Amino acid sequence: MKSSLLAAALACLSFAALADEADVKKAVEAKLGKVEKIVKAPMAGIWEVTVDGQIFYADDKGGYLIFGNLLDMKTGKNLTAERQFNALPLELAVKQVRGSGKNVMVTFEDPNCGYCKKLAKDVLTLKDVTVYTFLLPVLGDDSYEKSKAIWCAPDKSRAWVDWMTAGKIPPAAPAKCDLNGLNKSAQLGGKLRINGTPAIFFANGERVGGYIPAAEIEKRFGSGG
Repeated sequence: MKSSLLAAALACLSFAALADEADVKKAVEAKLGKVEKIVKAPMAGIWEVTVDGQIFYADDKGGYLIFGNLLDMKTGKNLTAERQFNALPLELAVKQVRGSGKNVMVTFEDPNCGYCKKLAKDVLTLKDVTVYTFLLPVLGDDSYEKSKAIWCAPDKSRAWVDWMTAGKIPPAAPAKCDLNGLNKSAQLGGKLRINGTPAIFFANGERVGGYIPAAEIEKRFGSGG
């Protein structure tokens, strides 16, 4: 999304007085672009609107638009971040499950990223975890070629782990491999404004930019991450 649009949102844009979902959607689209989703927010008189992967809030008369996080005062939960986490297209990710898999985390990683390889080795030590890894080849052409090979492998998870933890290069991607999912994964990284790898997301909406060791990850799981 262009910075000018974000600035406009932060300035709390004013719309004409409107009353229903369709009109609120139309007003938002006139300012920010196509609305991907619009639902009632868990706060009276407010709509939750998703544009370009980002969540905004509009009042039910279409008079104001707010960009920011909605917090639950009773629980302290960041409802906006949780919604964004739950909306991630996990079918595009490489999935690993260890133990019961009850603790969930999402990562964005480049196959040539040194700290990503360190994280991958740490993941092997985690208990009862499900890790969804979105391939984000940001370090050049070789990263994209390796991402293609991993994406096109019969067992994506095994190919990813073998490369990241043991340096076992997967066979080159076949010419007929459908790369649509891989390309969407890379585009998602752009929408979420991920500028470096690894990037880690936890189920409570917490986002960590950069590597953290296994012990820190376990602490976040223990505190509800």
